[in-house]
Amino acid sequence: MTLPADLPVVDHHCHLSPGGEGVEAARRFSREGGTHLFLTTHNWNHRALRSVDDYRAQFESIESLGRRIQTDTPVSTILVVAPYPIDLLGMADAIGLPATIEVQMQALDLAGQWVREHRAVALGEVGWPHFPIPEDQRAAAQQVFRHALEVARDVGCPAVVHCEDLTAEGYKTLGELARTAGVPAERVVKHYARTYVPSTERSGVTPSFLARKEGLASALDDQGPWFFETDFLDDPKRPGAVLDIATVPRRVAAILRDHPEREERLRIPFVDSVRKLYGFTPERRTEDAG
Repeated sequence: MTLPADLPVVDHHCHLSPGGEGVEAARRFSREGGTHLFLTTHNWNHRALRSVDDYRAQFESIESLGRRIQTDTPVSTILVVAPYPIDLLGMADAIGLPATIEVQMQALDLAGQWVREHRAVALGEVGWPHFPIPEDQRAAAQQVFRHALEVARDVGCPAVVHCEDLTAEGYKTLGELARTAGVPAERVVKHYARTYVPSTERSGVTPSFLARKEGLASALDDQGPWFFETDFLDDPKRPGAVLDIATVPRRVAAILRDHPEREERLRIPFVDSVRKLYGFTPERRTEDAG
């Protein structure tokens, strides 16, 4: 199905890697009708990072990949940068917990600098591991997350949060953390939201819903702001995980095939929410690419 020419199709959270599909994944996304990818940095080479220079190299590698995608395909890329919360565990084993906290905070300051320089639009992923860890590491992750919120406040950008799936109580806690740091709760985005929680019970926090078929009906009735995402990992050892890069445009095509009257609802995640949180309006590129 050909998607509406004036409807951008946005994957709000995915990862691409220099050692994975990279540009070819973006081409597959485009062939299905996708137009915009929010590229979030991650530790794609799976080694323990040790310094802020390691993070600078990581950010630059994804920035370079994003530029190649924009040169070689019709897809627009938007960068989201931060030290991945799970990195704290391996880093603590390598250099100790106090040094890890310092490096993570320095990397967050660097991410904030990238936002100020308009090289990125948000901090992400920030947060804490979604599984049990030792209490000292849990406390360190929370300390680093509080600094992430302070950086987001100071540079005026959203913070995209990695944590366990949230209930209404979890959204309340996250919203309180945001407000304590002086960040509007709406600018805190719960990435990888699997359980639908109504907007009246999210304490102002914005969800980025995993684009699984079973969650679409509830999401499409939500007034927003909210997003769709795949959390595509671009990991050759886990092809297609978490969801394949082409999932969002394929879901959109299925929705419009069965319910063409719902096109306006899709403008909530793809246009209205992007404009509200990130300050720009996604538009399809018209030049030839790829």
